[in-house]
Amino acid sequence: MALDLATLVAPTHTALVLQEVQNGVVGEPSALPALADACRAVDLVPHCAALAARAREVGVPVLHCTAETRGDLRGANRNARLFMGVLKAPVRLLPGSDAVQVPAEIGVAADDIVLPRYHGLGPLTGTQLDSILRNLGVTTIVGVGVSVNIGMTDFAFSAVNHGYQFVMPRDAVAGVPADYARDVIDQTLSLVATVTTTAAVLDAWA
Repeated sequence: MALDLATLVAPTHTALVLQEVQNGVVGEPSALPALADACRAVDLVPHCAALAARAREVGVPVLHCTAETRGDLRGANRNARLFMGVLKAPVRLLPGSDAVQVPAEIGVAADDIVLPRYHGLGPLTGTQLDSILRNLGVTTIVGVGVSVNIGMTDFAFSAVNHGYQFVMPRDAVAGVPADYARDVIDQTLSLVATVTTTAAVLDAWA
């Protein structure tokens, strides 16, 4: 039986996880300019900022999962066109650079956790995210960020495969082109995730 949203995202067992919501991806300049444009079109950063602020107020853990690539490319993926394309972009996601920092509008609070990722398509691959969430007693993930094309879809499937409930505010994610992202959410992700809106999650955390 489906749970109502307030029960599903109750602060006692929920975490907000931001996937690649970082300057060099969703901001300007971006390693993926078309994706950054899509983020601005749906006000992704303001929506993520509102969710993060409310999460902190009600005691929901906030985790920032960033993507980084060393300057010497050691350990970096080279086995997909996406990875090679990002390596050719004018913006490099170098550890410690502004490109891997969380946008100032969202910020990183003292209690937030930042988990850089050096390889893979999503935040549950090759990181400590799963263990940290379990140690926090989390059973529901509110997942936001990019992209619906790959990263957020990988995140949703991996979360469900790991036994989590996955909640996706559709106006806090983005993909390209926009109509394709909308179809992926409606026709695929809605079958494994609870698709909702930023306003609905904010109301549930009120």
